[in-house]
Amino acid sequence: MKKITPDPPLASTASDPTDHSQLSEVGNRAVSKRLRNPSHADPICDVFTIVPDVDIETLLCHACETLASLNVLTTDLACKLEGSSRSLALSIQQLAVVGELLVNRALDNVDPPDTE
Repeated sequence: MKKITPDPPLASTASDPTDHSQLSEVGNRAVSKRLRNPSHADPICDVFTIVPDVDIETLLCHACETLASLNVLTTDLACKLEGSSRSLALSIQQLAVVGELLVNRALDNVDPPDTE
């Protein structure tokens, strides 16, 4: 009878992308370099870039919309889960709501609502 599945590898090799000790060393070197020289840019800082001269109100509006979207996504996910996974999703949802409330308060401080 032929064996259908191959034998698993015996040990992790140096080129294994899931070798967490190597990833940890690389991360520690990057963090250490950043702490030694704060003016040194992060190696991945240009993957997502926000235009430098965007006003605070626009940034807060986008942050609020992002957190509101996260709230909806995690609420929908929680409805499909049970047990501890559901609790975890609801915890994430609650953090998103708290973040959204904080950003909304900051927006109110930047541009107070008209009180008549």
